[in-house]
Amino acid sequence: MTTTTLDVPSLAPSTVATDRAFFGHPRGLSTLFFAEMWERFSYYGMRGFLILYMTAATAVGGMGLDVAAAGAIYGTYTSLVYLMSLPGGWIADRLIGQRRAVLYGGILIAAGHYSLAVPTTGAFYLGLLLVVLGTGLLKPNISAIVGQLYAQDDVRRDAAFSIFYMGINLGAFFGPLITGYLAQSEGFRARIVGWGMDPNSAWHWGFGAAGVGMTFGLLQYVLGGRALGSAGIEPAPASSPEAAAKLKQQAIVWLGGGFALLVALGLAIASGVLPVTASQITGAYGYILLLVTLVFFGWLFFASDWTPVERKRLYVIGVYFVSAALFWSVFEQAGSTLNLFADRSTENVAFGNAFPSSWWQSLNAMAIFLLAPVFAWLWVKLGDRGPAYPTKFALGLVGVGLGFLYLVPGAQLADTGAKVGISWLFMVYVIHTLAELCLSPVGLSSMTKLAPSRIVGLMMGVWFLGASVGNFIGGQAASFYEELPLPTLLGAVAILPIVAGIVILVLRKRLTELQGGVH
Repeated sequence: MTTTTLDVPSLAPSTVATDRAFFGHPRGLSTLFFAEMWERFSYYGMRGFLILYMTAATAVGGMGLDVAAAGAIYGTYTSLVYLMSLPGGWIADRLIGQRRAVLYGGILIAAGHYSLAVPTTGAFYLGLLLVVLGTGLLKPNISAIVGQLYAQDDVRRDAAFSIFYMGINLGAFFGPLITGYLAQSEGFRARIVGWGMDPNSAWHWGFGAAGVGMTFGLLQYVLGGRALGSAGIEPAPASSPEAAAKLKQQAIVWLGGGFALLVALGLAIASGVLPVTASQITGAYGYILLLVTLVFFGWLFFASDWTPVERKRLYVIGVYFVSAALFWSVFEQAGSTLNLFADRSTENVAFGNAFPSSWWQSLNAMAIFLLAPVFAWLWVKLGDRGPAYPTKFALGLVGVGLGFLYLVPGAQLADTGAKVGISWLFMVYVIHTLAELCLSPVGLSSMTKLAPSRIVGLMMGVWFLGASVGNFIGGQAASFYEELPLPTLLGAVAILPIVAGIVILVLRKRLTELQGGVH
């Protein structure tokens, strides 16, 4: 089935490059737009209630974990989702190409969500693992294919990533609404009681709906593959047949050995042969993440095969990596800290109607969907007169910090025991949306433009490594939700990205010079 899917007749590269059938962009962008939309539907749909499920009492069908443990598991899971983009990018670049990587990743993600729909602890952790592995294959490579649809100097490139980002957020909008209704709505629980089923199984209906969404994404990706032309079909060619054979041997040893070790560890933990706690796993993972980051960047900066221009751009990529990590460490607490605040401290009533707390996870996506076309138009309209990448990164960092600072007075009110109105969280999400549009879409674009073409998938993994580090830090911060006064926690989390944004503004001219003409 895979061979048939990827070897269908394709449009010529020149035809794809000049195609303007999808709102002035190549038709292939629509294929990637909708495939990513459904993948994000599944990811954000499940993430919207994940920490609420883990902290819910067993009497209502949850796992009954305390916030410290749930926050650590949540942060480790979301961090691993992005960390796996590094091997996912390498596998695509060197072995199977981006197109196959996206297909295989989608299959794993769907299987993971269906596993989460099974109400056992073992199926829960297996499902998280499958989603992690699948997203690592899909996420960096579908973004890399977007970049391959355009020439390096095509002025539509940044706008394309903003449109692509609309697809991401369209899925992220509908996902929590549907899965949140299934998982949390009293109306749906009453309905399944009428069907003769346990109302506590509602959580797992939400997990199952996420799997259905990913299945739709796979179907759309397969049916629309022809419009992608030759983008992402083949991996980068090896320097010689001997090098290709050696690469395959290395892949069998490292990937096969790593998978076998992972399965063995999972079975040992599940059977009780290796007794470990969630906090111990999270602590060990933190050290592994630090080691991976140091080793990866050490390899990048000390490799000898970079041209002088490429080496200068590596320094800029390093700065953007740190910026991304700081940004996501705050922003991605939407699914943990802000989700808990919505569930415990917010009066979730709009126009006289109560709604599930997980529906807050759709607000950012809705705002992105409304504002992304404005930003896409703005970047094209400004052209060379628009802000350079360093300025956009700085604005994103300052904005995400200001969002948490805005919530501090609301958290002070909540500390009195009263539930606050919806305006507090509403404004936080609006501020964070504006910050995200300054940093995230242009961050994806900058990596495809700064990275050498021979390792573009791997360098997209650098961007997602930043998200991985940020998600882990954010999960660790969320674990203090019950241990620190919330105003103190929010204020402490907000300061660092604001300071980092100011530093980048000071250094923006130097960073622009190092980019070597990339803006």
